[in-house]
Amino acid sequence: MAQQNEAAVYGTTAKSDPEGEFSLVRGGPFYRLQEIIRLIDADRWNLGRRILFAIAIGWLPLVLITAVFDPPDLSSLIRDYAVNVRMLFAVPVLLAGQLVMEKTFRALTRHIREAGLLASEDLVRMDEVIARLIRLRDSILPELLILLAVYVHIALIFHARVAIGRPWEIVGSGTNLHASVAGWYYALVSAVIYEFLLMLSVWKWSLWSYFLFRLSRLNLQLVATHPDHHGGVGFLGLSPIAGAPIALTASAAIGSVWRLQILHHGAHLMDYKLQAIVLLVVILLIFMGPLVFFVPRLGRLRQMGILQYGTLAQLHSTYFHQKWILHRVGQEEEFLAAPEVSTLTDLAGSYDNIEHMQPFPFDRGAFVALALAVAAPLLPVVLAEIPLSQVLKALLSAVK
Repeated sequence: MAQQNEAAVYGTTAKSDPEGEFSLVRGGPFYRLQEIIRLIDADRWNLGRRILFAIAIGWLPLVLITAVFDPPDLSSLIRDYAVNVRMLFAVPVLLAGQLVMEKTFRALTRHIREAGLLASEDLVRMDEVIARLIRLRDSILPELLILLAVYVHIALIFHARVAIGRPWEIVGSGTNLHASVAGWYYALVSAVIYEFLLMLSVWKWSLWSYFLFRLSRLNLQLVATHPDHHGGVGFLGLSPIAGAPIALTASAAIGSVWRLQILHHGAHLMDYKLQAIVLLVVILLIFMGPLVFFVPRLGRLRQMGILQYGTLAQLHSTYFHQKWILHRVGQEEEFLAAPEVSTLTDLAGSYDNIEHMQPFPFDRGAFVALALAVAAPLLPVVLAEIPLSQVLKALLSAVK
């Protein structure tokens, strides 16, 4: 039924739910492969099963290979913070992040229809955009290019990894260093799983960003007096929540490299102050940047609202002043029941909404979620140089 719905609405064979909603996540070669091997069902994500499968393919073989071929270095692998962050933290978070994206995107597109933000002809145009996005989602080329880019990246950094590799990754000594069996497996399988899932999530976000761009070009039924202070599209400020898992994993992976440099290569925490700021700015630009598409429209809406409601307020205020201030004699008893009083109050509230209208559909909760997603994984970097007791003492002194 779900498959037939989306096929009927958008001319595809991808899955949707009974309301005819579309999905940017449930589709594509990688998704279909998971369906074939029964990791995903039509009506459920089977998140636990998928996480266990990813760990069984990406991390467990590293342990077994090292235990068989190089037992003395097994502890080096178990204590390898960078590898464990990617395989035991980032990969599960990215898989869970697909559910976050799915629910966020569907909830927002459902609200667009339910709130009547588009007239019927513009709903047709939006459906045309959706059909195009679904074709892109299901195309084999983007995911093939992602996989190719991942392998190219791994090939480019492979020799550098061997040169500074941890004991479990390398064999030999001096100029005769080369990758161990476990090192090869990590490069060809484990690292590919992590990087592919990361880039796949970025690809899904780029599809949503394109959707927002096209939506901003449609004839949205915006209202300057809307109480969300964003003309009625303030709910789109929730979009960045879908990117929080990506930000979390990227920050954790980058932080694992910084922690390694501090613990083993003489780097200091303050060496990464600028990079941390840049990381936060880049994450905010990627996941909040698409909301800028709505700024010109909302800016013009605010200007027009101030003028239009200002004219209405002037006419009504003049009439009220004439009737109840200058010529109220003999009508005092009617004043409390006069409709002009409540109308004036309502008009003042509407004008106040316009005055406080913000052209950028900002949501504080989404911003905090992104900021925490960047900051939280960097705590181990801080603890690599500053003991936890000192961090807690500083926090306690700050709240006194």
